[in-house]
Amino acid sequence: MWSPGRAALCWMLLETFLRSAGGLNICMSGSATSCEECLLIHPSCAWCAQEDFGKHRSLTSRCDLKQNLQKRGCEPHFIEYPRSMLSVLENLPLSTKGSGPAQYDVVQIMPQKISLSLRPGDQTAFSLQVRQVEDYPVDLYYLMDLSLSMKDDLDTIRNLGTKLAEEMGKLTSNFRLGFGSFVDKNTSPFSYTAPKYQENPCSGYKLFPNCVPTFGFRHILSLTDKVDRFNEEVQKQMVSRNRDAPEGGFDAILQAAVCKEEIGWRKEAYHLLVFATDDVPHLALDGRLGGLVQPHDGRCHLNDQNEYSASTKMDYPSLALLGEKLAENNIFLIFAVTKRLYVIYKNFTALIPGTTVEILDQDSKNVIQLIITAYNNIRSKVELTVSDHPEDISLSFTATCQDGKPLPGFRKCADLKIGETVSFNVSVEARSCPPRGTDQTFTIKPVGFKDRLEVAVDYQCDCGCSRTAQINSSICSSIGIYNCGTCHCEPGYLGAHCECQEGEASSMYLSACREAEGKQICSGRGECSCNQCLCYESEFGKIYGSFCECDDFSCARHKGILCSGHGECHCGECKCHAGFIGDNCNCSTETSFCFSDDGQMCSGRGNCVCGRCQCTELGAFGETCEKCPTCPDACGTKRECIECRLFNSGRLADNQTCQRLCKDKIITVESLEDEDPGAVLCMFKTDNDCVMKFTYLEHASGRSILTALKEPECGGGPTALTVLLAVVGTILLVGVVLLATWKLVITIHDRREFARFQSARVRARYLMASNPLYKEPVTTHFAEMETFEKSYNGGVH
Repeated sequence: MWSPGRAALCWMLLETFLRSAGGLNICMSGSATSCEECLLIHPSCAWCAQEDFGKHRSLTSRCDLKQNLQKRGCEPHFIEYPRSMLSVLENLPLSTKGSGPAQYDVVQIMPQKISLSLRPGDQTAFSLQVRQVEDYPVDLYYLMDLSLSMKDDLDTIRNLGTKLAEEMGKLTSNFRLGFGSFVDKNTSPFSYTAPKYQENPCSGYKLFPNCVPTFGFRHILSLTDKVDRFNEEVQKQMVSRNRDAPEGGFDAILQAAVCKEEIGWRKEAYHLLVFATDDVPHLALDGRLGGLVQPHDGRCHLNDQNEYSASTKMDYPSLALLGEKLAENNIFLIFAVTKRLYVIYKNFTALIPGTTVEILDQDSKNVIQLIITAYNNIRSKVELTVSDHPEDISLSFTATCQDGKPLPGFRKCADLKIGETVSFNVSVEARSCPPRGTDQTFTIKPVGFKDRLEVAVDYQCDCGCSRTAQINSSICSSIGIYNCGTCHCEPGYLGAHCECQEGEASSMYLSACREAEGKQICSGRGECSCNQCLCYESEFGKIYGSFCECDDFSCARHKGILCSGHGECHCGECKCHAGFIGDNCNCSTETSFCFSDDGQMCSGRGNCVCGRCQCTELGAFGETCEKCPTCPDACGTKRECIECRLFNSGRLADNQTCQRLCKDKIITVESLEDEDPGAVLCMFKTDNDCVMKFTYLEHASGRSILTALKEPECGGGPTALTVLLAVVGTILLVGVVLLATWKLVITIHDRREFARFQSARVRARYLMASNPLYKEPVTTHFAEMETFEKSYNGGVH
């Protein structure tokens, strides 16, 4: 809670500022001629009702800072200085468990009732705590599009009840399920209205020649814990056919929300409405194409056959009406739509509080996981809404989530675990006083909760001394009302005691009507009468002050609007309403629009100035500086979205915040091509040592587009034949290298030996012929022989 000591310190600093800011005392420079007017000038102003206070001073001298009045002799019990107050009327402790004997006494918000007594401009604050209890009952109504394009989806969900009950049984012990369907208004141009199509709109359609007549909305099964009934009813259903692409789903959503008794919504349960479709919805004013000019009245119109009877009588509901009725009946709406419609329905969630959107497979195979994921996402966040908010009251929120850090301007906490408690500080300020006797009430509640905080407000706009006012008092020369120390004279009379008549003037009075010597009488904007300035009327606004020196129209403007429409002009200066600052009050102190989806202020790339992000990092842009292809962390940030969206892995897949944080469009391709020069190529290594590649591009439309490979690039493992050939080839290669090396070594060695031999031969000093050790291999010997002669006749000669 807002401690008195802290409040006193804040007011002390504020009053010091008021006294020191250029010497201006906002209380005495005002136009207050009564106690009530004084209290409206500023919350630091007080009024002295003492009769003999401020003799020979102007009436406005009674209006001053409290400590100034005491210094000037005003007795404390004559000082009117009301302050805003807070009273807690009901403050039951928070519960921890939702089901069981105490099911109907579950408390998820504390306190439950408070009373505020507000003085205009005097800000007060209170805190509230919210806790989502464990094992809280759940009512889930499955609302399905039964147009012809959803035939395969209908086949898929025929046994949805049993499987869904098993999965939800892990989250709650008290689960109920219901079913309804819709197509579109059975009138032209939305449906086929020719006589031959009345009983069978699919007549002549070759792909599917038989279907049921077109209908707007049909409630089929009230919420029940007998899931077999769900399966039975779904198996009986058949699809229908309409003419145009959009469907009449918003008619069905509104009827499912407001027909509480027919649907069977329990007060003590979470209300989940799953809306499954594969196309866009018709919106308000579309009905005029079919001659339906009557706006939707927001009421239940189910007939005895549980069909929407006003389908061909009233227009489609607006987004505002849908949001109002869903919040009124504490319903969480889950859009289960195909991938191509994700962005359209995501935009709807920004306009309808308490809605989420999930991507539905073409044949609804993932519907159970989709519902579980959406339920966990809903249970992981708390967001406050305000209903019946009085126009003259300003509210500002500061959230303190599970990390304990205050987030000014934030009324939402995310990534919570069931059972965790979060707190919110709410500052309240009344900007003006309503008509006398007016009391206001408003309600603060978490989206989708039945629990709420009821706030009753009354206003401290009257002074206590006014209750003892004296009519025709002798103090006022018997021609005026004595009230809170001053006389309020009858018309035609002036003066502190109504002692003068209008028109009387003399030189002694004129000097009292000049702010300083040499200045104009009554600043040139009034007449001096009986020692007082009577200020002229102006078509631009009010002229006031002791010397007519002030007005309420000479302040700074923004786009031609005085004080930007967020403050009051007071004597040339804008007095800004709570939540705005600046010379012309055009600068909002709200910071909730500066937080990105990951909870960082301006995505950590800029500063929040006047409620908008100013990006300081080069290359960053977007409402929260979330877009930055050239930033060093761009690839790392988008990598987490690639991991969780394509492979359901990484940090974001664990805490189930992937769909909330990763809204970019992701395109999967077989191979990446550098077609766009503005695209940034990113790569990262996966857990199994593969390489994932993707490109990051900011499209001219403002959307971020990620183009990623369908599968990471991984090196394939070698076959046995490849290994064998590689081993044999390696052995042969080594052998050849060794042989070549051996041959090279021998060759080099031989050449060196031969060179050495040649060198030795050249250096020899003798010939081989003169070598004394050399002997010829051939020897010659001469033999002596005798000569004999013989006759030819045989004799010897």
